[in-house]
Amino acid sequence: MASKAEAAEEIRFGAAVQVSVEVEVNGRLQAMTLPSDMRLVDFLRDRLGLTGTKFGCDTGQCGSCTILLDDVSVKSCTMLAVQADGARITTIEGVSTNGSLTALQNAFWEQHAVQCGYCTPGLILSLTDLLNRNPHPSESEIRRWIDGNICRCGVYQNVVRAVESITAQAE
Repeated sequence: MASKAEAAEEIRFGAAVQVSVEVEVNGRLQAMTLPSDMRLVDFLRDRLGLTGTKFGCDTGQCGSCTILLDDVSVKSCTMLAVQADGARITTIEGVSTNGSLTALQNAFWEQHAVQCGYCTPGLILSLTDLLNRNPHPSESEIRRWIDGNICRCGVYQNVVRAVESITAQAE
């Protein structure tokens, strides 16, 4: 097994090696040996079975693979799993506690911000990051924040309304 520096060098030359990775995912410590070229989205879906993290465009454009990495929303298809070593990851499966929906998830339901649902996990995690940073974002801030999330059903107006309904309740 290679060190992380050796693995980085191997990746540079196109050869995957096995690397030990330890991350906290949804409050549980996960320690595994993975190929150095495994993407974070594949680790979450294929190794941990967390299929709420969707695989969409493979280029970081659609946002369906968005997770929280140390409380910051990131697109997991753009990262290698080894880059998350030592980090705390939250997926859609870990965003709520005790099986209860979060206020944002409830607002999505109440404001009809869900149709097919493929984009929903990425939107929820992106907006969770926004609301943690700014509990009272303006409409334009909400729209800018979800700019990196593609919804083919076009529920953007309802998504904005869902976030606004939460901020209105908080006032």
